Amino acid sequence: MAPLTPTGGAPRTDGASPVGAPETSPGPAPAPSPVPVGPRVVSGPHPAPAEQPGSAAYVPPVRRGRIRQYLYEHPVAMDGVVVLASSILSIGAFIETAGGAHWWQFALVVVEQLALMLRRKAPWALLGGIAVADALFLFATPSLGSTSAAILFALYAVAVQIRTGWSVLAAVVASLPVTLYFAFAYRPTETLIEHNGPFIGLVASVSVLLSNLVAVGVGIVVRGNRVHQAEIRAWAMRRAQFASVQERNRIAREMHDVVAHSLTVMVALSDGAARALDRDPETARAVLGELSSTGRAALTDMRRVLGVLRADAGTATREPALGGLQTLVDGFRAAGLAVILTQEGESLPDDAAFRLAVYRIIQESLTNVLRYARGVGRVEVLVARDGGTVRVRVENDGGTAPEGPDAHLGTGGGIAGMRERAAIFGGVLNAGPRPGGGWRVDAELHWNEGD
Repeated sequence: MAPLTPTGGAPRTDGASPVGAPETSPGPAPAPSPVPVGPRVVSGPHPAPAEQPGSAAYVPPVRRGRIRQYLYEHPVAMDGVVVLASSILSIGAFIETAGGAHWWQFALVVVEQLALMLRRKAPWALLGGIAVADALFLFATPSLGSTSAAILFALYAVAVQIRTGWSVLAAVVASLPVTLYFAFAYRPTETLIEHNGPFIGLVASVSVLLSNLVAVGVGIVVRGNRVHQAEIRAWAMRRAQFASVQERNRIAREMHDVVAHSLTVMVALSDGAARALDRDPETARAVLGELSSTGRAALTDMRRVLGVLRADAGTATREPALGGLQTLVDGFRAAGLAVILTQEGESLPDDAAFRLAVYRIIQESLTNVLRYARGVGRVEVLVARDGGTVRVRVENDGGTAPEGPDAHLGTGGGIAGMRERAAIFGGVLNAGPRPGGGWRVDAELHWNEGD
């Protein structure tokens, strides 16, 4: 309820507000999961979260062909394809080592290809091992002019897991042994090449470095795409969580308005009927009829609000169940409030959400008067429209109630909810004591025909 006390309609000053009804916003969304943009991004396939198509958090999956999708779902098969591709690109090293009867060098090249099966589990160890193996068999045999292509795939496996700067540094460090070999230790045996060995070695060293940088570049691009997809998914999750909080707060606000208003009016009517039962049975019967009508209207309103939980909010009607401001005021008159409704200017904009906001502000204000104020002689309700500005004022002349156990009624949700409704339409709401006694709620809402 509103932050009021029963002392002449004066408000509480403790600033309390209920869960689900913040002052100016629907409340912070739950903390989202961290976006994987740090130094490590897992390179293997991952199952997508359980968002369903049509939900706010749904992100369409990446489109893949049948073969690519199969390899994505079977990482071991993909690793086998990588080993095969590396072996084909390393055919020169196989031929040169086998043709020269360098059998342990040949075996080392084979081991490098098979070691690529570990590229997901231990990419750093794989890269270091291949770099050392290349340097070992090249420097041991200065006449060899071919190297294994396995280092290209090892560099890619590392690049998809770390930041760009570290990826480039890893490529340079891993390329250092082979580039030094071709620049200073390479000794070709062919006569034509032997005379131009230093120049050929220099070109080969540069080519090796550039090839490794290209492999790292491909890994950087793939990592960037994965990070981008992760950020999109995280954004969608945050958006879904925020929308869920907004909807829960809207439903909580509606429930507060329906329950607080209806129960307050029903309690007042039942008390009046009890007092009039012996003196004036006909009046008591009429009051009981009004009590029954109020209860039925509350049930209708409750079903409408609960229906939002079972269907899209956009499909649920947002028109006030009681039918309009005049009917609302008549209900409070039957409960014992001397309410006077004044409407100035044009009628309210033909927008269900705007009309509901005005309706709920007046309903909450009158409910607070009926529940908290004492000695009320007159309640004035003003609804005035001037172009795109709608002003709502509800004021009473209630006196001071005696102190008692009910001096701290209210949780702070009423005024907070009214302010939030006004803020949705670019307006403000002020509530406080008025000069001469009593309480005043003054709201101003803005309507744009373009909305």
